[in-house]
Amino acid sequence: MSGFVFSEKPIQIESGEGAYLYGADGTEYLDFGASYAVAALGHSHPAVTEAVQKQAEKLTYVQASYPVDVRTELYEKLAAVAPGGLENVWLCNSGTEANEAAMKFARSATGRSKIVATKRGFHGRTMGALAMTWKQKYKKPFEPLAGDVEFVTYGDAEELAEAVDEETAAVFLEPVQGEGGIHPATTDYLRTARELTEEAGAALAFDEIQTGVGRTGTLWACEQSGVTPDVLTTAKGIANGLPLGATLVADWIAEDPGNHGSTFSGGPVVCAAANATLDTIVDEDVPSHAASVGEYLQSEIETAAEEHDLPVREVRGQGLMLGIQVKRGANRVLKNLAISEQVLALPAGRTVVRLLPPLTITEDHADQFVDSFVEVLG
Repeated sequence: MSGFVFSEKPIQIESGEGAYLYGADGTEYLDFGASYAVAALGHSHPAVTEAVQKQAEKLTYVQASYPVDVRTELYEKLAAVAPGGLENVWLCNSGTEANEAAMKFARSATGRSKIVATKRGFHGRTMGALAMTWKQKYKKPFEPLAGDVEFVTYGDAEELAEAVDEETAAVFLEPVQGEGGIHPATTDYLRTARELTEEAGAALAFDEIQTGVGRTGTLWACEQSGVTPDVLTTAKGIANGLPLGATLVADWIAEDPGNHGSTFSGGPVVCAAANATLDTIVDEDVPSHAASVGEYLQSEIETAAEEHDLPVREVRGQGLMLGIQVKRGANRVLKNLAISEQVLALPAGRTVVRLLPPLTITEDHADQFVDSFVEVLG
């Protein structure tokens, strides 16, 4: 019996180190996808590995009703680095669970049910988060989903203003849409969302599952706009490969979150990995590095596209969350990159090559990617 959900690629991975993965046959692959931004510090980062080993020897799990130092430490770390005022932390196992919790917390705290989400948005695959996700291919087989979700055009402030009213529990936004094709929101749009939700008594929820923990050049993408939400969700790279999600909420949400729980909330081993990851990202100022290398990478791709007349329409994104919109199918480009150049990346729709490399890559890694990209598209 084999797995049946994922369509497995013809590359068997044996190990990884830094920005590279190694196949069972010894082939070295430059990893510019980091498994959807999960390997934020690169593969087998020594600080994370050491923290996991030490904690596994001491205690692998005890449920969250019993305080454990390593979990309490993570609560405190997340509260300390969160955007202002979001000091209440809920831990879970994934991004979709974090968004499920956010949806429930907002509805309970406001006593309302209406959720405003965006076209092209992606918030997860479980039934609540899926209801806030736009693309029909993810949703159709599982309908009916949770109700009272209204979709608006991402970036359209007037349409958002028409949707947010006294029945709205929350507005869910990605500061940069990931699955939707790497589309950053403007500062004005996020500020408008903040004003509208405050006026309506609704929660503003930022989905930073993919954008958070330094990915866009600041610890949280929302910092670049100066907008603090009432709810922030994060996952992906927060534990550098171990399954962890978090929902951070303002005091007024935490006062009446409703009844919620999870068996594996804040497992000690996973918390140890997250503590080591956050310490490294903050102490080594990894977000600034991501901003610098990301700017270099984007510039080099644009220059190469012009010099070699490549079929590239646009390069967009923030930090090391970049999308290259190509004139031909993205999957074809990705297949050729993997097979002929041993470079791994991701799609974001049919025409966007998505780059989410480890935040620790260097300009040399960026050059290696650009050379391979030119080879494939040229």
